Amino acid sequence: MKRFTIGLMLAALLAGITSVTTEASFPWSFRRARPVQRVDRDKSFRRIATFGDYRNVSPADAADETVSEITAATADGRTLVYTDAVRGTIGLIDITNPAQPQPLGVFPLDADPDDAIEHSPTSVDVLGNHYALVAVDTTSGDFANPSGYLLVVDISNPAAPFAAAPPIDLHGQPDSLKISADRRFAAIAIENQRNEDLCVGGTFDGTEADEDDCVDGGGALGVLPQLPAGFLSVIRLAGPPSGWTPAAVDLTGLAGYAPGDPEPEFVDINHRNEVVVTLQENNHVVIVDLPTLAVTGHFPAGTVTLDGVDTADDGVIALTDVLTDVPREPDAVTWVPGPRGIDRIGTANEGDLFGGSRGFSIFGQDGSVVYDSGTSFEQLAVRHGHYPDGRSDNKGSEPESIVQARFAGQEYLFVGSERGSFVAVYVLDGLGQPHFKQLLPAPLGPEGLLAIPQRDLARRVRGDRPRGRRRALHGDDLPARGRRAGLSADPVGRRRDRVAHPLVGAVRHGGGAREPDSVLAVWDSAYSTSRIVHIDASDSPAVITEALTIVPGAVGTGDYDPEGIAIAPDLSLWVASEGNASDSRPNRLMKVDPASGLVLAEVGLPAEIVACRAATTGTVPRRTLGSGFEGVTVLPGEGGRYRLAVAQQRGWNYTTPECEDLDDDAGGFNALGEPNWTRIWIYDPFTGAWSHVAWELAALTPNAAWIGLSEITRLPEGDFIVVERDNLTGDFAVLKTLVKVGAGALADGVISAGEKSVYDLVPHLRATNGWITDKVEGVAVNGGGRVLVSTDNDGVDDWNGETWFFKLRQCWTLFQ
Repeated sequence: MKRFTIGLMLAALLAGITSVTTEASFPWSFRRARPVQRVDRDKSFRRIATFGDYRNVSPADAADETVSEITAATADGRTLVYTDAVRGTIGLIDITNPAQPQPLGVFPLDADPDDAIEHSPTSVDVLGNHYALVAVDTTSGDFANPSGYLLVVDISNPAAPFAAAPPIDLHGQPDSLKISADRRFAAIAIENQRNEDLCVGGTFDGTEADEDDCVDGGGALGVLPQLPAGFLSVIRLAGPPSGWTPAAVDLTGLAGYAPGDPEPEFVDINHRNEVVVTLQENNHVVIVDLPTLAVTGHFPAGTVTLDGVDTADDGVIALTDVLTDVPREPDAVTWVPGPRGIDRIGTANEGDLFGGSRGFSIFGQDGSVVYDSGTSFEQLAVRHGHYPDGRSDNKGSEPESIVQARFAGQEYLFVGSERGSFVAVYVLDGLGQPHFKQLLPAPLGPEGLLAIPQRDLARRVRGDRPRGRRRALHGDDLPARGRRAGLSADPVGRRRDRVAHPLVGAVRHGGGAREPDSVLAVWDSAYSTSRIVHIDASDSPAVITEALTIVPGAVGTGDYDPEGIAIAPDLSLWVASEGNASDSRPNRLMKVDPASGLVLAEVGLPAEIVACRAATTGTVPRRTLGSGFEGVTVLPGEGGRYRLAVAQQRGWNYTTPECEDLDDDAGGFNALGEPNWTRIWIYDPFTGAWSHVAWELAALTPNAAWIGLSEITRLPEGDFIVVERDNLTGDFAVLKTLVKVGAGALADGVISAGEKSVYDLVPHLRATNGWITDKVEGVAVNGGGRVLVSTDNDGVDDWNGETWFFKLRQCWTLFQ
């Protein structure tokens, strides 16, 4: 079985980079490699817009949490409708020009927000261009008495959107909803979801308990059956909405596990008006004929053995583990065209109660497995830098959504990863077999996918359902001006749109000679093993071709947080490691053997600085003591001697009188109490002496918490480039800059604002049409003088996995 290792395959966490300009500079055997992301020269998908759905609420409410979970489009493809279960609303977006989506506002669903009942929309579809059908859950945590309704919203009549019909009682808690293509039927999965805290069987049977008590009492926590049973609700869409009534389709007695308690999760309808329903926790699939309401087929989703996955949340991605007989437990489902006009069934096998096969499957209607992705979906996540190691002990990249659609005469299958925040695009061949084409980055934690073939658009929706047992909200929902919920659009592009993902890719070894565009990079403490990687930046996308583990040995202390790297004249490597607030992880410079990765020397901050950091306690709060080394570069001298310049991210303000002369507050403080200055540390490895140069920070931008430095690199002619940025993301990002200072600027010990030449990176970040990252953290200059810039993806913990890598113009032209 072919196994993949993290050293050759991860594209992530490029906290610092430096250029390798000569063959002798580094003793790795650089090998040219075939890029992972080589999008075919035929038509492909590329992102043209990202819409933060905070734009759909009033400025006064912009700080509130928002999600966009499930999205539908009007028949003309010009208006999107999405659910926001956090706010209890549906939102509308105008995509007449899909490259410039515009907010159309929201419709609150709760007529009485002061009562104890929460109205949480779970799904939506649009009938024609006017009626949005919204499934609304009102269970409000009462799992034994699930409730919900179908709401008909006239989106063409904002003055009276709910006048078309009163809420239609669904007699249970709804989940997925779908309208048939001929607009005759609506099918709704009535899940009546389980209580994860309920003890089933044993002493605590039928009561909430913790897992130890439940198991000790002979029961099992959160398992089935937990009545009432779920079912399928079908509504014939004939006549005015005021006359619509739901009909229930019994799904009990079908599944092998808990047959008396089916929990329908997702539905899809084909052109024959057959609805396929997944019973996720039951690990079963059911087919129902809508005109007759008859169950015409059903089958178990089965199990799969995964040889080559990561099952340990240990900060190391190693696809070397085996999971045996894992229930697929499919979530989303889609009809897939097969040979001879016979439809097949595609499932995203997210898993829930017992399993999740970390991939997707295609079944025949008799339950035969036509295709299973096995471990390949996980491998795609790792190879493109989108693998969430923190979920390794759970469900990995967690395929959550699947959609089939035809674009430009070609059948496609789209599979969305909720935890890896990407969409894998597959082409379906004449036999209905999927072939991977490209990977599209998605907004953080996509829950739903929507294909709009009439507009040549694919939409990815971010959103986690906050109700009941569902996952907690990700970080992008929480801060008013941080990572926010949103949607992104990808149309079919023209032939020249070769690369749709601005990533640093990672691939297997290949043959051929080394190209001159070689870069070294480090990744930070999101992973427990510190590594240096080689990047071949000669093509687009750039690719990781080699990796070297940093080994503490007898000299190093370990527990590193690498943030910068430089090559000394003696060809040794120097790595800057950032400290933390308590100094339990100190700021350090490590001299590393380029052949073995062994730490040859380790240097900490001057003793008096460390003492002042330890002494800053008392009534006055400490200021930014957790931020430290963020980049390192070499200052060459005579006779092979050199010094190291190290960028300190933010200013330090000590609170004890004895340390007053050692802090960075001489230039005063900004409005949030941060020092207006930070420093560039200078270390002489030949004498062991430290000095520093004061750096005047740019003014605090609106809504930012701080301004800081993220990298420093020396230009060939002796000048310096420093990354200076705010901590904001997306639409709120203002200051993402490269700052050039002259070679002589260090001489007087002060770099003031007037000595800076500034190049704005925001236009380059906006050109990706994605949500702008806060972390521009790597800069290098290649042998031809071109500037390379990389971003940090935070190990997919609070960023969506994208690693942006830009090759700018020659350095002498950027600052004219």
